[in-house]
Amino acid sequence: MTYQGVLTKMETEFSSPIQYYLVFENDFLNMNQLLDKTLIIQFVKYQCLNCGMDKPIYRQGFCKSCFFEIPQAADWIMHPELSTAHLGQEDRDLEYEKAVQLKPHIVYLANSSNVKVGVTRKTQVPTRWIDQGAHEAIEIVEVPNRYLAGITEVALKAHVADKTNWRKMLKNDIDDENLVEWRERLSDYIPAEAKDYFIQNNTETHLDFPVNQYPEKPKSLNIKKDLEYTGKLVGIKGQYLIFEDDTVFNVRANEGLVVNIAID
Repeated sequence: MTYQGVLTKMETEFSSPIQYYLVFENDFLNMNQLLDKTLIIQFVKYQCLNCGMDKPIYRQGFCKSCFFEIPQAADWIMHPELSTAHLGQEDRDLEYEKAVQLKPHIVYLANSSNVKVGVTRKTQVPTRWIDQGAHEAIEIVEVPNRYLAGITEVALKAHVADKTNWRKMLKNDIDDENLVEWRERLSDYIPAEAKDYFIQNNTETHLDFPVNQYPEKPKSLNIKKDLEYTGKLVGIKGQYLIFEDDTVFNVRANEGLVVNIAID
């Protein structure tokens, strides 16, 4: 059976193990059910997630012109400390920015390849942790807007990592950490504006990924270059499909690509 559609990040369901769904316009695949099956992935064309045109994807699933125009790709997305909606100041679209930035946000610690600090909207917990391949995570502060979360992240990343080593995460080369102790140690570095939002009494969330075999030397599939790939699916972690030959495919990094997926 063959499915065709434009790639967007896999949707997830928090369970044990986590359930993954690849959603196309008129169909979807429960990827957990495809473990130990052979998949054939073929690149078909581009389809910008904003304008829908067949133009090379620049970043985040958008073509270059859309990326530099639409509010969904503005700098404050990746750098929340640049948020200005709380001041009533527009970047690209104030109504959109208010709708996203003026919502409760969480600053968290996640252990994927190492302990790192991150920011997400409250409604994206635990989805954000799943997408990062974290096997444990904990909230540090809950603030009323994105700006406060951003300045807190900036302050904390002087004392803890803010990036994930994707190879180490996929190899499952990780140590369990006491994130409650990490939270307490880092509490001294929370900016004054966010001190009152510190979460004092909570516990770690643990995540269980559907992986039968971890890659020893993960190598990333570039489907735009290779055009077609065939492999046996043996695991899913973060937004990566893991294949038996150590090939890994980052679905989120390939948003905006139209592909055929055949199940052998």
